[in-house]
Amino acid sequence: MNATTANHSPQGELTKGHKRVIFASSLGTVFEWYDFYLYGSLAAIIAKQFFSGVNETTGFIFALLAFAAGFAVRPFGAAFFGSLGDRIGRKYTFLVTIVIMGLSTFIVGILPTYASIGLAAPVILIILRLAQGLALGGEYGGAATYVAEHAPHGKRGLYTSFIQTTATLGLFLSLLVILGCRLALGNEAFEAWGWRIPFLVSIVLLGISVWIRLQLSESPLFQQMKAEGKGSKKPFRDSMKGGNLRLMLLVLLGATAGQAVVWYGGQFYSLFFLTQALKVDGTTANLLIAAALALATPFFIVFGWLSDKIGRKKIILTGCLLAAVTYFPIFKGLTHFANPAIEEARQNSPAVVHADPATCSFQFDPIGKKVFTNSCDIAAAALAKAGIPYEIVPAAPGSIARISIGGTDVEAYDAAGLSKEEVKSRADAFTKLLKTTLTSAGYPEKADLERINIPATLFLLWVLVIYVTMVYGPIAAYLVELFPTRIRYTSMSLPYHIGNGWFGGFLPTISFALVAATGNMYFGLWYPIGVAIMTVVVGGLFLRETKDDDISK
Repeated sequence: MNATTANHSPQGELTKGHKRVIFASSLGTVFEWYDFYLYGSLAAIIAKQFFSGVNETTGFIFALLAFAAGFAVRPFGAAFFGSLGDRIGRKYTFLVTIVIMGLSTFIVGILPTYASIGLAAPVILIILRLAQGLALGGEYGGAATYVAEHAPHGKRGLYTSFIQTTATLGLFLSLLVILGCRLALGNEAFEAWGWRIPFLVSIVLLGISVWIRLQLSESPLFQQMKAEGKGSKKPFRDSMKGGNLRLMLLVLLGATAGQAVVWYGGQFYSLFFLTQALKVDGTTANLLIAAALALATPFFIVFGWLSDKIGRKKIILTGCLLAAVTYFPIFKGLTHFANPAIEEARQNSPAVVHADPATCSFQFDPIGKKVFTNSCDIAAAALAKAGIPYEIVPAAPGSIARISIGGTDVEAYDAAGLSKEEVKSRADAFTKLLKTTLTSAGYPEKADLERINIPATLFLLWVLVIYVTMVYGPIAAYLVELFPTRIRYTSMSLPYHIGNGWFGGFLPTISFALVAATGNMYFGLWYPIGVAIMTVVVGGLFLRETKDDDISK
């Protein structure tokens, strides 16, 4: 069965050839997303293993930045591999991308840690993340274009929605493998060395993926375009011309940017929020996210199918609008149901830092060299590390910061000018007193498993993923239909990967830093909400509906 015959069936019936194209493209993409998201799922452990030379808060932010580095280069991968795909074909390009992705992931599994080789460890890790990002930049556009160009008219939303499930299924698979390893080895062994197993498994998945993709033929529309001599010799240059460049910018701001922040907000930031802000243990948090993904994943297909009936644009923009309107109540609900002790303690004994504003810094130190010695910084860092929401209230200029928790005050200290021994002594005494005060006020060190309302928490997580399915299910068909065949791979890949790589990929880092800077555990939500609202406005005003377009041009 070749790819050309797979494109023809009466009334758009799903033939054996169509199923083969969808399965082969989707399965390989699942494995590639699995490779990419292993890092995100294990960000906390990665921080300990590869960024142990800095303090805990900075280490976690640095680990998130390394995660985001893979996203930062995705547009460059989209430009290079997209151009390659428009010139030599869709099939061969995404064979190359999956090999790069699989090998990079496998090497992470054998990479020595910071404790073994020092600074070289995080440097090599970031290089591998960059390689993964470049590969993924070429993967998605190739798979989506390949499936869409096989789909009959009126079925593109349904057919490409199977590709849209792959990112969530890849994340789901990574969570399942991680959970299996945790349960089999125990948390201590898993965090010491067992975390490497999911990365090493990728070599098996790579072999399967390459074998499957070698069975495919080239896209029929690409073959037709080449036979008619209508292909582009320089797809990237042609994509950057006048009207097409304007369209790519509108697609970025009016479709993919909002889709990206809703995707990462609903699946990744929710996981970070559970583990970092609410102190839910990793196994429980992963199980909850995995269950939400399993329950919501069929809706990718539902919304892809529905977009063939009522249009892509209105479903995507509705998902962005719903997320923007409901994110605050949903995440506050997660606090209420997943760790009510934090909510109760905050209501009964709120943490307030009284400090001279001039002494408070934005504590972001990606290289771990800056020392924060002011009492305000010391107080704020201690609370942020403990996951305690707090408010900073101005105090007299030059005064030493103090933390007020209920009716008890804990005075911080100014470390400037103190010897190392004095700093250690003051820090130990301050940390001990703060911990005792927080415990007395009811602030938990970790979420109480017996108090987690599993059904309610799972429902809220499911709603977040439903928003993901709304914005993501129809997006592949929408992007394919907006651009002509000769430059489609390049033109759709660039706004998709800038949106997802930059707007979405940096969401955890930006949101976490905003929370650490303000003490407000919900403040980071303003970033995805703002981007989602921008997309609703731009997309609503400037982008057209495409469901009935002819893509053979």
